[in-house]
Amino acid sequence: MCKRDRVPFSTIRDRVPFSNPTPGRNGVEESRPKRADARRNEENLLRAAAAVFVASGVEAPIRDIAAEAGVGTATIYRHFPTRADLVIAVYRHQVESCAQAGPALLAAGPSPYAALREWIGLFVDFLVTKHGLAAVLQPDNTGFQALHAYFLNRLVPVCAQLLQAAAAAGEIRGDLDAFELMRGVGNLCIGAEADPRYDARRLVGLLVAGLSREGRP
Repeated sequence: MCKRDRVPFSTIRDRVPFSNPTPGRNGVEESRPKRADARRNEENLLRAAAAVFVASGVEAPIRDIAAEAGVGTATIYRHFPTRADLVIAVYRHQVESCAQAGPALLAAGPSPYAALREWIGLFVDFLVTKHGLAAVLQPDNTGFQALHAYFLNRLVPVCAQLLQAAAAAGEIRGDLDAFELMRGVGNLCIGAEADPRYDARRLVGLLVAGLSREGRP
């Protein structure tokens, strides 16, 4: 295994800048926009890394990710110098996908409650399949404090928007808290990937059904 593969996973907590700031006018830092082809290449690498992480965990060899993406390992390291950089980028990519799905489902769905149910399903998929990240919801996991904050800042407002829309439509009660709901879903998902007898999706479905005024799954 390449020496760069052995970067301690705990260093993730210390490496949370999610952009490449460059000095702007008046000394203010700005994020340099990436070219379209560079964005596509990075998206391809992140999708490949996510797929490998799902199958083999975040400690999977970089060469496996490179093979999945159809590139050389040098390309991976050029974009992500350390494993911590790559894990953070994959995590951020997955969180952004989940965050962007909320408004899209709300706009396209048959009802706000249907959009909420579908979004919670995506959220569960993220927690259960995306390299065991349900543990990030736990505040006592010091190795993930900065990522935990990022996760909450992006996803809690999306969940709140869906809850408010469903409540305004009279489909659910109006006193539900987004963080409380997400924490409950997260608790139901912990350990699900390690126990084939445990169906977190079914239990979360029952929880979400209980939000409905009709109380049906």
